Amino acid sequence: MRRRLCGLGLGGSVIGWRLTKQNILEVLEPKKEQNLCSFRKFSAFSILFAALSFSVPKQAGTMDSPNIAIVYGGSQGTMRNSTLICAPIMAESVDKMVIEIGKAKAFGADLVEIRLDSLKAFDPHQDLQTLIKGSTLPTLFTYRPTWEGGQYDGDEKTRQDALRLAMEFGADYIDVELQVAREFNDSIDGKKPEKFKVVVSSHNYQTTPSVEDLGNLVAQIQAAGADIVKFATTAVDITDVARVFQIAVHSQVPIIALVMGERGLISRILCAKFGGYLTFGTLESGIVSAPGQPTINDLLHLYKFRQIGPDTKVFGVIGKPVGHSKSPILYNEAFKSVGFNGVYLHLLVDDIANFLQTYSSADFAGFSVTIPHKEAALKCCDEVDPVAKSIGAVNCIIRRQSDGKLLGFNTDYVGAISAIEDGLQGSLNTSSVTGSPLAGKLFIVIGAGGAGKALAYGAKEKGARVVIANRTYDRARELADTIGGDALSLADLDKFHPEDGMILANTTSIGMHPKVDDTPISKSSPHKFMEDVGRFGTWFSPGQHALKSYSLVFDAVYTPKITRLLREAEESGAIIVTGIEMFVGQAYDQFEKFTGLPAPKEQFRKVMADYS
Repeated sequence: MRRRLCGLGLGGSVIGWRLTKQNILEVLEPKKEQNLCSFRKFSAFSILFAALSFSVPKQAGTMDSPNIAIVYGGSQGTMRNSTLICAPIMAESVDKMVIEIGKAKAFGADLVEIRLDSLKAFDPHQDLQTLIKGSTLPTLFTYRPTWEGGQYDGDEKTRQDALRLAMEFGADYIDVELQVAREFNDSIDGKKPEKFKVVVSSHNYQTTPSVEDLGNLVAQIQAAGADIVKFATTAVDITDVARVFQIAVHSQVPIIALVMGERGLISRILCAKFGGYLTFGTLESGIVSAPGQPTINDLLHLYKFRQIGPDTKVFGVIGKPVGHSKSPILYNEAFKSVGFNGVYLHLLVDDIANFLQTYSSADFAGFSVTIPHKEAALKCCDEVDPVAKSIGAVNCIIRRQSDGKLLGFNTDYVGAISAIEDGLQGSLNTSSVTGSPLAGKLFIVIGAGGAGKALAYGAKEKGARVVIANRTYDRARELADTIGGDALSLADLDKFHPEDGMILANTTSIGMHPKVDDTPISKSSPHKFMEDVGRFGTWFSPGQHALKSYSLVFDAVYTPKITRLLREAEESGAIIVTGIEMFVGQAYDQFEKFTGLPAPKEQFRKVMADYS
């Protein structure tokens, strides 16, 4: 097998290459005179992830895994990679475990991890035979002790005896912890069935070590007699995962290299791209054997896991929070429908500059940007579209494949303003109106962040009179001065209605799941006791019907589809426009920028209708 290190300009045959500390240093530190300090500094940026553009990672299916055709991308359902999906089985009784194994097969798993430490009662001789004979999938037996994050707190000899018995009864794999692996492997020397494999594992529940330390760890696991190397670390930041990718893509032995936690989710999906032996997929959301595990359903149907391969381009939505986003549903379905070899992920990012600097290979080809990173994203781009520059925020980043430069765009205002105009035109019931129905309207924008800037810019371009309402008045004033509008404190919004027929647009996350009872302006004002209209001057009046003055209300939040703000606005007689309309509208443009292909618009709307 031949690989190329594109970013380093290195290449050559690495057949039979095994990962050791020395190998890592030879790849990452080609100049022998380079000291450790410079190695750490340099590898953290350009060198560390040059290897992520390897053209052909080793495939997991070389170690007696199912005979799978390794073909990637496209829309054909038969195409799949060789990275296995393993379902953790954690029922409290053997009978329930057998039932769950059947479910795992029906859901699409390739094997099951039977967690013996979850059983309330366990008779090794009887229960192991029942589980092995009753399993319709290959079995991986794990009996995790408390000192390695499991539930077993009994005698160590008893635990290892049970694992040896599982091997004798016909288990396909067993998992043994690095701390006791040498002892265990010595005890089964010469007794292993031909196709039986020992997974030697190590778990770090606090952090993800450096590349050098991970390399040392892998070398220790190999030296302990592992047939398959497994390590799991914890992501403090999403950039931690890149160090694990670096190790996985170099390994020429079967390796399970995963990162726990929400920030580590990408390791559980992109392991199929970087040559991981398996990933874990659960039967149900929240029922996990380690933090951050996706469901089998999400792996197969949301992320199209079987179609991910070495040449798959990676896209994603950058945000914090980000788990609520429906973008992966939309884009992954669209990629599949047009035969585009890409995968779109949730990316929980704390520092967007650090993220973009870390994942700098051409494989990480484009990103949608959401709250709170849209303004910071603009500063990270090498080139910015004039409209995005005028708005002062970016919601779409493309990595130009010819030179790796980051190009910034803003597609928010197009989708939102078009949806609002459509809503108003529908209410006017006429197509003869020239110009925008927003012209001359008083347009209230809640929020002065990236989306707020986009809508304020778009409304102003359409001839609206724009007022910015924000929790921090100074930020509202700053944006208002930039676009030539007025400013208002959000606290005063519920008693601000100088005229009828106004437009209200919420661009903040107020009302987003799970805080669905929150709203930036309620139907009934908390100031309803103030009955003297004159106290507020010509711009203010009593707030008993705070939403009555709006002819149309738009909410950028789309989880839930109908927020409290929209529900109460509709009850007050206003036209409502959901965040779905903005989401789909801006997604058309982003899809075309990501792929260079026309957006499948009808499918976009169908997907969102199915999931909203």
